[in-house]
Amino acid sequence: MLATDLKTGTIYKENNSPFYVIKYEHVKSARSGATVKVKIRNLITNQVFQKSYSGTTKVEDADVRRQNVQYLYNDGDLYYFMDPDSYEQFSILEQKIQDEVKFLKEGEKVQMMYFEDEPVSIQLPATVTFEISYTEPGFKGNTVTNAYKDATLENGTIVKVPPFIKIGDTVKINTETQEYVSKA
Repeated sequence: MLATDLKTGTIYKENNSPFYVIKYEHVKSARSGATVKVKIRNLITNQVFQKSYSGTTKVEDADVRRQNVQYLYNDGDLYYFMDPDSYEQFSILEQKIQDEVKFLKEGEKVQMMYFEDEPVSIQLPATVTFEISYTEPGFKGNTVTNAYKDATLENGTIVKVPPFIKIGDTVKINTETQEYVSKA
């Protein structure tokens, strides 16, 4: 496929490694033609970097298989998942999913991505719900501005929430931007 076919969420292969497109930008100039700028993550090493391609550059489509799995638990650096159809359990190293770990919840379903039959990454749902385990109380009159305060989710992750959120509230969090969406 052409580099102009790369979009956010696309997975392609380069130098025998799969790359996930985090951000895509198409830049067109009169003199040099189209240029594609992408922010990508190597699904094997988890490194994130930016790359530019001319519009006519060809990239190889990656053979990545996706499968729905259920998160079970973690044991140190290993995170355990189960195939809900066959009940087969398997693990993946934390370094491969370190960005997604913050929003994993026991029993939740996620999509596992396989490259050459090896689990390389997971894709979380667009939003997840968590209970607030700790946050400072909001103060009256503090709602005039868009002031946000820190809140600790039930799994220990800290996010910014509006001042009216209190301990015990359930909130929706956007897994891509890692921001508060709404009360659940």
